[in-house]
Amino acid sequence: MTYLPGPQHWEEKEPSGYTYAAVAVRTGNTAHDAVDLVATLREVRFSGWVAPPEDGWQVAVAASGDGTVAAGRRGVVGVGEWLAQRLAGPVLAFRIADDRQLLIVAWADGDEVGRYVSDPSHGFPPSDGVLAEPLGVEHADAFADLCGRPDSADDLAETLAEDLDPDSVIESERLSAVLRLLGLPRWLVAAGSLPRDPPTGPRARDLIRLGAGVPGLLGRVRGRAVNVVRRRRPPPPVVTDPPRGRGGDIDPWLL
Repeated sequence: MTYLPGPQHWEEKEPSGYTYAAVAVRTGNTAHDAVDLVATLREVRFSGWVAPPEDGWQVAVAASGDGTVAAGRRGVVGVGEWLAQRLAGPVLAFRIADDRQLLIVAWADGDEVGRYVSDPSHGFPPSDGVLAEPLGVEHADAFADLCGRPDSADDLAETLAEDLDPDSVIESERLSAVLRLLGLPRWLVAAGSLPRDPPTGPRARDLIRLGAGVPGLLGRVRGRAVNVVRRRRPPPPVVTDPPRGRGGDIDPWLL
């Protein structure tokens, strides 16, 4: 992998890196599809941006990478689940946390078909003993089939299983490779630069911005007001029972 310099306006989490999230929905590249997605997101009072259809996919970027962005304490995973149960076609949710963890969740016909976390230990203290090995690599086949790229399954599994050097490689690079293999819009790795134009992506003025499900200036006002409450009500963890080994605070001489 080659190093991808990160945009300067992402939601930065010192000192590690950047946090951002988005949902990709398989669509038909028509204005009607765009209206359906926006209307469904408005129902759940989503805050973020909706991009025009591109190459058979449409992307909704969450206003907060790791926070609550919709009603019912929904983060990006909750929004993906909501869309999967209401729209036809595959849905995938992506989240980068501090550029140290990549999350992928996929749904087909309303049911979750796989969940991948590159480093389940991220965000836990060492004493919890949560293992750092990737979780869910076995879902590479399901991800590839869902996106109509079955021939890329082996390469995708290798990419998901790769042990990255945190001193020289960031998880956005892994995500860039995943998007390429799955045929998804690759500008997603720069989605966190919004409300500025995402590098290599659509112009911000071409995206529909929603604040608590409302477009326009009123949406920005409502979005800021609702976010005050949402910050106090974060979404549930993406892994409820992470794999654990021996706690980091156990003296090995006592074992």
